[in-house]
Amino acid sequence: MSELTGLGNMSGFSTTNGLKIFSGNSNPEFAHKVATEAGVELGHCDISRFADGEVRVEIHESVRGCNVFVIQSTSPPVNENYMELFMIVDALKRASAADITLVMPYYGYARQDRKVAPRAPISAKCVAKLCEAAGARRMVVVDLHSSQIQGFFDGPVDHLFAIPTLARAWRQKMGFGQDFVCVSPDAGGVERARAFAKRIECSMAIIDKRRSGPNEAQALHLIGDVADKTAIILDDMIDTAGTMVQAVDSLLKNGAKRVFAVATHPVLSGPAISRLNESRIEKVWVTDSIPLKDEAKECKKIEVVSVAPVVAEAIRRIYTYDSVSALFDN
Repeated sequence: MSELTGLGNMSGFSTTNGLKIFSGNSNPEFAHKVATEAGVELGHCDISRFADGEVRVEIHESVRGCNVFVIQSTSPPVNENYMELFMIVDALKRASAADITLVMPYYGYARQDRKVAPRAPISAKCVAKLCEAAGARRMVVVDLHSSQIQGFFDGPVDHLFAIPTLARAWRQKMGFGQDFVCVSPDAGGVERARAFAKRIECSMAIIDKRRSGPNEAQALHLIGDVADKTAIILDDMIDTAGTMVQAVDSLLKNGAKRVFAVATHPVLSGPAISRLNESRIEKVWVTDSIPLKDEAKECKKIEVVSVAPVVAEAIRRIYTYDSVSALFDN
C-alpha cells in the first residue's frame, strides 16, 4: 500500500474462508492487485465462450456461506463485460454465497443517467436493476459520473473517490501551492476540481462548455485566472479526448504556462491517443480502474496511479463492518 497513507495496516487482517474475491476478464491485473492488498488469493473462476459467443462461467471452489466480492470494470466492450458480470453473480448466488458485492471500478452506461430526449432510456438505472436481478446485494464503485446513480441501486452503494490518491501522488511528485490552478472542464465537475485544489492548496477555474451531441463539446469561456500558472484539468474520465484538447487550447490562450490533466477513468476511445499526442498537454494522470489499451501503454504522456489499495481497504472494511467513509475523512 505504498501509494496510500493513513488507510490502516492490513498485514494484521485475519483472512478466513468467509471472504472471497473473484474477477471477470475486464481488468484481471487490477483484481490481482486488490486481492494481494487485501491479503487473500483471487478466487478460481473460469470464464469462456461457447462456439456461438455465449458466456460460460464455472466457479471452481466452494463459496457456500461466504461473503463474495466480484471485481469487474464494465469498460469497453461494455456489453460483454456486463454479461460476464451477470453470469458470475448468478453462478455465485446458485452456489449459496451468503452475500455478493459488486466492485465496479468503472460503471458503464454512467453517462446515460437521465432523459436527455423525450423517448430516451435511463440506461444507468437499467444496468443497476440488472445487477440486482442477477443477485448482487451491494455495490462498490469509483468516481461515478454523477452521484445520483447511487439511488438507482436499492442496496447499499459505497462510492469511493480517486481524488485523494491522485492528489497525494501529485503532491509527492509535482508539489503544491498557488503556482497551480485546478480547472473543471464544465460546471458539473466543479466539486471534483475543488476537492483536488483543496488537497494541493491552490486556486481553481471553470471552463464554460456547450455540448452539441454525444462526444461533441465546445469550450467557450474561461471563468477564473490561469495566467502564468500550471493548469491541471480535472475530470472523471477521458473518452475521445475532444473536450480535453479544447480545454488545453483555451487555457494556453489565456496565459497558462503548462497544462496537465488528471482523470480517473482512461476510456480513451477512437482518436483519443492521437489527439493527446498532438496536443500541447504535457501529461495525463489516470488510474488503473480501466486497463490501458496497447496504444495507450505506448503513449509517453500517460501516467497511471493505482487505486487498488483504496478498493482493497474498502473491501476489508465492508467485510469487518467498519466505516468506509472514514477512508476519506482526512
